[in-house]
Amino acid sequence: MATSERLTNEVDVLVVGGGTAGHVAALQAARAGAKTLLLERGPQLGGTMTTGGVSVPGLFHAWGQQIIAGIGWELVERAVALDGATLPDFSAAPAHHWVHQVTINGPLYTALAEEACLDAGVHLCYYEFPLDASPSPKGWLVESVGPGVRRRIWCRQVIDCTGGADFAAALGFPRLRDNQIQPGTLTFTLGGYDTEALDADFIQQRYEQALRDGVLQRGDFSTPDGRFISFLQCRGRNVNHIFGADSSTAVTQTAANIAGRACLLRLLRFIRSLPGCENTCVVSLQPETAVRESYRILGETVITVEDYTSGRVFEDALCYAFYPVDLHTEEGCVPEPLQEGVVPSVPLRALVPKGSRNLLVAGRSVSSDRLANSALRVQAPAMAMGQAAGAVAVLAAQQGATPLDVPLEQVKALLREHGAIVP
Repeated sequence: MATSERLTNEVDVLVVGGGTAGHVAALQAARAGAKTLLLERGPQLGGTMTTGGVSVPGLFHAWGQQIIAGIGWELVERAVALDGATLPDFSAAPAHHWVHQVTINGPLYTALAEEACLDAGVHLCYYEFPLDASPSPKGWLVESVGPGVRRRIWCRQVIDCTGGADFAAALGFPRLRDNQIQPGTLTFTLGGYDTEALDADFIQQRYEQALRDGVLQRGDFSTPDGRFISFLQCRGRNVNHIFGADSSTAVTQTAANIAGRACLLRLLRFIRSLPGCENTCVVSLQPETAVRESYRILGETVITVEDYTSGRVFEDALCYAFYPVDLHTEEGCVPEPLQEGVVPSVPLRALVPKGSRNLLVAGRSVSSDRLANSALRVQAPAMAMGQAAGAVAVLAAQQGATPLDVPLEQVKALLREHGAIVP
């Protein structure tokens, strides 16, 4: 076996995970002057938006005004402009929340996010993940590993953006999880047929027979109306449910990926058997099943669904969030919109594992109950949390402090300086 190259880095801020929250956290820390290193186990940045294929980030606007801006919004705007696309009309509340989700080109977004990180001086380390960590006099000593590489990282602050609080859990901090988790989705796009020429009622009959015969399975597609023609009209994109999909370990993510691709093959073979769909083909397929839920931290504060739906503004709120309560189950998903005028907030103490020092989380693993998390987990709030965590981490590193000791007004001032909207 070849000897691994042994590397050493000393940085102010280490970000673990380059997904929706992580790359924004790293950008905020680096742009504010922190020497920043980002570990990402995969080949690119963006997480759910890019590798997961859910390239419709939202929601940045609520009730006719923007409530999330800053670094994430900057990158989304760049991606839309460079792709020659247009933004939705945000001037009025839409009939359905998804109308205000911004469609982006996922691969283009990945390239732009990487460019921004390199311009800011972020040290990007793809294909690496933490193997061990221990407290050091100035913060942390983290050992990471990747193909042919072993790295020792001395850092003052760590931001866990793994999506499941993996780093925090490895250090022994408790996590929250319910007995049942939301299903995941493998995103793909189909082509080669014309829905206008199809008999929707006949196709529905064939679909229901395929379910009875076991040719298709529950969850292979999920739309509110239960009509298979709706699946064909959206060309398969983001409408399957992979039950039990879990990204917590390599074993569970492997199982989710296998189940997702098996779902695709069942659907493709069935659709090609339908009159008028004989030439159906797979236009695009994401490399992994995107997961909606795994673990959340037990933080210094736990955001409850009552906090979320009432629009509670916490004393230490650093950003807003806005999305319907959106719990996916085996029966499907019926989003529960917020009451008019309600805009929830995310406090710093929900980003700090209970009892920890020099450690933050951001993104889907924010300290929250399950229903609140079903709304907080989406892209725009995750980006806002990432930027907030990056701001706290850089100030803590500069002051030799732990996150909860950093004056909130300094954090808010830094966030505003970098374009964020602060409660």
